[in-house]
Amino acid sequence: MKKLIETIKNIFKIEELRKRIIYTVLLVLVYRLGSFVVLPGIDPTQLGALKHQASGGLLGLLDMFSGGAFGNASVFALGVMPYISASIVIQLLGIMFPYFQRLQREGESGRRKMNQMTRYLTIVILALQGPAYLTNLHMQLPATAFLMQGFSFNLFATLVLVGGTMFIMWLGERITDRGLGNGISLIIMVGIIARLPQALTAEISSRLGQNTGGMLMLIVEFFLLFLVFVAAIALVQGTRRIPVQYAKRIVGNKQYGGVRQYIPLKINAAGVMPIIFAQALMLFPMMLSGFEATRGLAATLSNHLGFWYNFIFFLMIVAFTYFYTAVTVNPTNMAEDMKKNGGFIPGVKPGKKTAEYLDAIMSRITLPGSICLGFIAILPTFAMKLGIINSFAYFYGGTSLLIMVGVVLDTLQQIESHLLMRHYDGLMKTGRLKGRSGM
Repeated sequence: MKKLIETIKNIFKIEELRKRIIYTVLLVLVYRLGSFVVLPGIDPTQLGALKHQASGGLLGLLDMFSGGAFGNASVFALGVMPYISASIVIQLLGIMFPYFQRLQREGESGRRKMNQMTRYLTIVILALQGPAYLTNLHMQLPATAFLMQGFSFNLFATLVLVGGTMFIMWLGERITDRGLGNGISLIIMVGIIARLPQALTAEISSRLGQNTGGMLMLIVEFFLLFLVFVAAIALVQGTRRIPVQYAKRIVGNKQYGGVRQYIPLKINAAGVMPIIFAQALMLFPMMLSGFEATRGLAATLSNHLGFWYNFIFFLMIVAFTYFYTAVTVNPTNMAEDMKKNGGFIPGVKPGKKTAEYLDAIMSRITLPGSICLGFIAILPTFAMKLGIINSFAYFYGGTSLLIMVGVVLDTLQQIESHLLMRHYDGLMKTGRLKGRSGM
């Protein structure tokens, strides 16, 4: 405890770090306050049906990622998911089209152009999602809940929703530039954590209200949650180190090189993107419910507690993990960079053989990583089967848990870097706290 207090004092001794933390906290507070600002023209006292709809299923996940803004009919109701969807599309275009590949190789200027394209695409997605969200509001809320009616209200509310999401994006960029951590990821994590106290209170009240075994089940639940949390940390941080021997060079009478280094290959290089891809595709069966012939199939595939939904969801996550790892990790480029720097893997020829070796290693370590990722993604279903309420069961796995673990580790890694640069002790005794970005 004394060591922790001393570390906190050191954090606030560093002026730049102190300013970044305060700036981040203030912008996060702005975001949380905006999550409770209801769309103009809607009576906030009649949102009970919408909040009930957002208590479970995929809409429950959207409400969690937006910090409750979805169920509050807030100006931030659409959250940052449209921006994430646009980012995924731009990344996929970078694989298929040479123009986007050139932009990726142009460095900072190319990155700015791709970011601008992502913003434009986000506006297009918002222009489609905004009216869809308003249509859902009209279906869930009584007519008396709308103080304004007609096309003018829909147009005005759509513009407000678009502006709300763009403002969240601006807050995220400001946090990234002048605050601490990745702004968009931090905003998503704050939205998820904001739902935790309410879900935890509801679960405790439910268990304590049971006549027998309630307290024992509560202890078992917290123990299982701890185990899942440890597994998520291992999945985010896990690496396989490949030794690399740098060739010796002689400059004058001095000999340089000969130092063995390592290539850290991630067990889960894809992060949470496979889960996001799979969740997006699992929305399509819901469209089949509009047809009489496919209504039964849609009900089977859309049942979150059913076997077929979770089985297909698991397989899709495994497949997308391999796909996204192949996109983000290029063994050929890694082999070329090693060859240019005079490095080689002991016992493996440089060039093509090195690329094949790295590809084989990635394929082997991605399999257990993808299986673990898929299992963690469907853990909330098992938690619901055990009688845990839906809002608290989401914290047992899925995207929410991995996002929280990854963002917390990245933020702590930045704080660790600031401390070590000023010759203070780090957050860990070893001084080697690892985030998602590597060793």
